[in-house]
Amino acid sequence: MEKLKIVDNSKNKDTITRTIRMSGETYDKICLIAEQKKISFNSVVNQIIEYGLRNLDE
Repeated sequence: MEKLKIVDNSKNKDTITRTIRMSGETYDKICLIAEQKKISFNSVVNQIIEYGLRNLDE
């Protein structure tokens, strides 16, 4: 399985606004990644979700 690579892909197409809940620890980790990569929190979350879906055992 390939490793997750967080990149700046700020050119999103269709979006849907949803509210999700996550632990404070997870939130802090994502904030740190976003800050280090100089990209939005939302971009990091979307990349993590897309990676998870691509690598899901079916």
